[in-house]
Amino acid sequence: MLRKFYITTPIYYPSDNLHIGHAYTTVVADALARYHRQMGEEVYFLTGTDEHGQKIQRRAETAGKTPQEFVDKIVDNIKELWRLLRISNDDFIRTTEPRHEKRVQMIFQRLYEQGDIYKSDYEGLYCTPCEAFWLERQLVDGKCPDCGREVEKVREESYFFRLSKYADRLMAHIEAHPEFIQPVSRKNEMVNNFLRPGLEDLCVSRTTFSWGITVPFDSKHVIYVWLDALTNYITALGYPDEVKINGLFKRFWPAELHLVGKEIVRFHTIIWPIILMALDLPLPKRVFGHGWLVLEGGKMSKSKGNVVDPVVLVEKYGLDAIRYYLLREVPFGSDGVYSEEALVLRVNTDLANDLGNLLHRTLSMVEKFSSGVVPVPGPYEPLDQELINEASQVFRAVQQHMEMLEVSDALAAIFQLIGRANKYIDEAAPWSLNKQGNRERLGTVLYTMVEVIRFSAVLLAPFLVETPAKIFAQLGLSEEPVNISLEEGCRWGLFPPKTKVQKGEPIFPRIEWEEKKEEQGEKKVEPKPAEKNDTGKATDQQITIDEFAKIDLRVVKVLSAEKIEGTDKLLRLMVKMGAEERQIVAGIARYYQPEELVGKEIVVVANLKPVKLRGYLSQGMVLAASSGDQLALVIPEKQVGDGAEIG
Repeated sequence: MLRKFYITTPIYYPSDNLHIGHAYTTVVADALARYHRQMGEEVYFLTGTDEHGQKIQRRAETAGKTPQEFVDKIVDNIKELWRLLRISNDDFIRTTEPRHEKRVQMIFQRLYEQGDIYKSDYEGLYCTPCEAFWLERQLVDGKCPDCGREVEKVREESYFFRLSKYADRLMAHIEAHPEFIQPVSRKNEMVNNFLRPGLEDLCVSRTTFSWGITVPFDSKHVIYVWLDALTNYITALGYPDEVKINGLFKRFWPAELHLVGKEIVRFHTIIWPIILMALDLPLPKRVFGHGWLVLEGGKMSKSKGNVVDPVVLVEKYGLDAIRYYLLREVPFGSDGVYSEEALVLRVNTDLANDLGNLLHRTLSMVEKFSSGVVPVPGPYEPLDQELINEASQVFRAVQQHMEMLEVSDALAAIFQLIGRANKYIDEAAPWSLNKQGNRERLGTVLYTMVEVIRFSAVLLAPFLVETPAKIFAQLGLSEEPVNISLEEGCRWGLFPPKTKVQKGEPIFPRIEWEEKKEEQGEKKVEPKPAEKNDTGKATDQQITIDEFAKIDLRVVKVLSAEKIEGTDKLLRLMVKMGAEERQIVAGIARYYQPEELVGKEIVVVANLKPVKLRGYLSQGMVLAASSGDQLALVIPEKQVGDGAEIG
């Protein structure tokens, strides 16, 4: 029997167009859904929009539209964004759809009839942007603890849900199922900050606005967000009126995984499971509260206007570059700092230098040494077998990481294999074998190079939606990697010998990074393709002595060096420059061990604008010379003392 994998994103609030932080959640969910499909599982992937509430009603009034007109336009934009990002969701639920509204009313009616909902008066504190009620003791400096905005006192007749009735039962479930709330830090927060202090009954209807689902037996009230939005995960499957033996609800509930931002973990791990308990339904297996993708100035917010538009980024850098950055840059669960500089670094280092270079080198040698036809391999030698074994180990590592939702680590493992493949080429030296006339050994090496690329492309298919197919096309393969089972495709030796390769344009052209001042005085980053310079000759571009004088080159002494967790390329250096100490993040981890750098004098660009890389502020750039896959630091011929100027 196939494993069922039901995965959901939060349903997004269409008060404005979505930003890169929302795209982050959905792209991760998409990668997980694609992975489990390629593992042969039966997947159902749900996303959608939460369209009711006072905030929407006010925004629509300000815009001179009805609430439905207001949300329709934004929802169209959200759906278009998901199409642009190639999100493979099976359903998109809107809380304004009749299928959802009638099912929410049925759920409300049942809870009322069984005594879990009752009418009373509410008087308390309310945050309109978050649509959340708070107690005085929960406020931070008198403001909403989630968004930091002012709260307002409200008093109204409301229906209440008996949240407190199920508190002990929920605590017992969390203790019996430690995997239910992930990561552990979120579980501790829910238990210590909410469950242990005690739960109070929850307001589940409002009378101060009208944009919502009407309480079925009391038309003065609209059903509040908890019973409206949270229940989408089961109403989309047909609950409660279409619970058939072979229906979606029977097949896929309970959900395998709810992915949510950390700010709504409380709603999904306290309110939602108690609603399910009251309905006598099983709880989702895992709720994972991931961190925020923030700007250096703090959290992105539609209301603050400090958002990054994913549509603009895709148009500028390409779809797979953006997907790769979102999936690779930040360990899932942690907060990450969005930086366009870091995005360009990722594209250049991993996609252009490592993956793109591996494909280009391999196909160039197949064309040069074998007339573009992949040879039949001969016997494998220990060097080949080492790479074959690593490929198998990486596949198992990817499986383990994806089960643990360690998406960034899964990609790191794949690029470890790609890096090892580049090193294999240097060690096997096919150019020397060709020169020696050793055709059998050359054939084995060329085949191994091509096969490791095919293997890697299959592994990348859940993450990158265009690149694996481009790689297959250049390898002369007609299959679509996305349609290949990972268990089947990640067996060594499947590439058909005697296939004619079709070398094309670089799949990821390197991006040069420039900052240009706009007319209004603001700085805007503009990428442009790097000029090719394969000859080793100096470029024709020249600068004046005055322009060169602007560059502050200094000798620094390395005080300490350490690898940055979650990346195999970056080192964090603490350096001394005269009386000043600085932190520099350098992409040299593949070429130098941290301990061999300590005490060395190296050269850095000292007056670059500081930038955050992987959450660390880098206050300079290390100078190094590179040729092919070799890299060497620029080091003074003799000791001159840290802080010494160059020029």
